[in-house]
Amino acid sequence: MKRTTIYLEPELEVRLKMEGLRRKQPMAVLVREAVEAYLTRDPVDGPPGGGGFASGHRDTADRAEELLDATGFGGDRPGSKSASAKRAARPPSRSAAGRPKRRR
Repeated sequence: MKRTTIYLEPELEVRLKMEGLRRKQPMAVLVREAVEAYLTRDPVDGPPGGGGFASGHRDTADRAEELLDATGFGGDRPGSKSASAKRAARPPSRSAAGRPKRRR
């Protein structure tokens, strides 16, 4: 078992001590039981919408560009440069000191 420190409001500490006396158990036992009950009472659902769009594929994030290209999402209008061509064609940004900024 690992030792830890918790901070309680004075009223809560008194209530915990009183319950320990009533049950003839140390406060540590009551705290462990309470934490265990709290953490196991409801299954963790995750964030709202999490898993709502599950594709069943585990590599979707790794293949994002390939998948978006296949669907045409974000595709360029006829006669316009692609986003990567626009990035390559623009002049490098300059810092306040006049030196080119590093792109990440």
